[in-house]
Amino acid sequence: MTSTHGAGLLVAGTTSDAGKSLVASGLCRWLSRQGIRVAPFKAQNMSNNSMVCPDGSEIGRAQWVQAMAARVTPEAAMNPVLLKPGSDRTSHIVLMGRAHGTLRSGEYTTGRQKLAQAAFEALADLRSRFDVVICEGAGSPAEINLRAGDYVNMGLARHADLPVLVVADVDRGGSLAAMFGTLALLDAADQRQLAGFVVNKFRGDVDVLRPGLERITELTGRPVYGVLPWLDGVWIDSEDALAAGGWQRASVLQSEGPDARLAGRSERPLTVAVVRFPRVSNATDVDALASEPGVTVTLTADPDVVAGADLAVLPGSRATVSDLAWLRERGLDTAVVARARSGRPVLGVCGGYQMLTEKIVDPVESGQSVDGLGLLPAEVMFSTEKQLGRPQGSWRGHPVQAYEIHHGVATGTHRPSERFLDGYRAGSVWGTMWHGAFENDAFRRAWLTEIAGEAGRSWRPTGGPGFTEQRELMLDRLADAVTEHLDTQALLQLIEDGPPKDLPFIASSQVNS
Repeated sequence: MTSTHGAGLLVAGTTSDAGKSLVASGLCRWLSRQGIRVAPFKAQNMSNNSMVCPDGSEIGRAQWVQAMAARVTPEAAMNPVLLKPGSDRTSHIVLMGRAHGTLRSGEYTTGRQKLAQAAFEALADLRSRFDVVICEGAGSPAEINLRAGDYVNMGLARHADLPVLVVADVDRGGSLAAMFGTLALLDAADQRQLAGFVVNKFRGDVDVLRPGLERITELTGRPVYGVLPWLDGVWIDSEDALAAGGWQRASVLQSEGPDARLAGRSERPLTVAVVRFPRVSNATDVDALASEPGVTVTLTADPDVVAGADLAVLPGSRATVSDLAWLRERGLDTAVVARARSGRPVLGVCGGYQMLTEKIVDPVESGQSVDGLGLLPAEVMFSTEKQLGRPQGSWRGHPVQAYEIHHGVATGTHRPSERFLDGYRAGSVWGTMWHGAFENDAFRRAWLTEIAGEAGRSWRPTGGPGFTEQRELMLDRLADAVTEHLDTQALLQLIEDGPPKDLPFIASSQVNS
């Protein structure tokens, strides 16, 4: 690549979860390997999974991982607009890494001019400092009902003259129709940006698929740049609140694979039940637990599953009081309290920790004051200012680095108890506001060993790859797949030259012409 200063590419998808984040991550690592200074970007993320950057700003977790893939320091410009759903009709806005009010559903296409401008400026800033910016779209560019206010998909591509690569998920079926249909639904100006396709999650003999891909190129005048295979065990942090598919499959493979007899040195896995709150937030803490050999994680709203697991986890929540009410409606509170009374382990993280305390006073999110489950000696007061930080501490001599994102502040009451990181332990109940603590390998393994003892299990760590090392291995696997299965020379040319000037306009009626 000769002159790549300010070049870029937008990775869009035929659907949500087509693999945009994975492909963007793989492209970032692949370009970084070539010695190209590359940065990730997503104009607007709608996710309750976020991360605190070294400068104290908050961005979507997927862009944080993509920065790791690119081997650069994550920053606010990489995800200038982050929408965190608070209800079915409102989202909390994080603008350039800081809280910035709310957005209502009726304002989705009309009230976002300021957000769009911030996104365009952030992209221009990144392009001035990096050789290449790999942009990720949102949902599908064929959501033409949202096109008028779009600044994430074709609106961004048009503004910045970016070539667009559309990823199709072949595993869910209908990928050929989805590729053609995505293009055909766009107007002529948008079609001029859509340069080609990538097929993702393919299993089997690619020669079986090839005639369909050749027909897509004939119909659209656009190449398919390659077919990426299904990659077992790759579960890069998702935008989704709890993307069970990837890491849950990996957890099952660990416990049922050929080395299961060695995993965790136990006859069966250490079982973890994670409560699936309606507004679960920053639940990526579960990723680290699921990555540990001999540990199987299940997402559930079933009180019997919560009661039967070796460890029950209440993860973070974007609506703590509302999700606590949901917990009680389901009878899950009874299962959690019964566990505590019988000395069986319970962990609460951030919002989940707040639910375990004695009282929650929330004038910010819900406007209510409610009793908690009363299992930990603290009370919670919500403040209007969001607490963002990257705290450090230790537990039983094991250093812990973490991050925190919350409005609720927990203050201890008079009851005697043991400190646990920034929170408390009372008997078999543990609570902390810190996210990411379990990504610290020595701490996670020591804590799980103690939990296994409380649960009457013989689990102990095997000393395999740590969590950060596993993430690096996964990013390298993605880059290897890009190198092996995509036409990388053509992609480099596309990134450098921008959208080809001779792309034809395709009307939906042309399919039979």
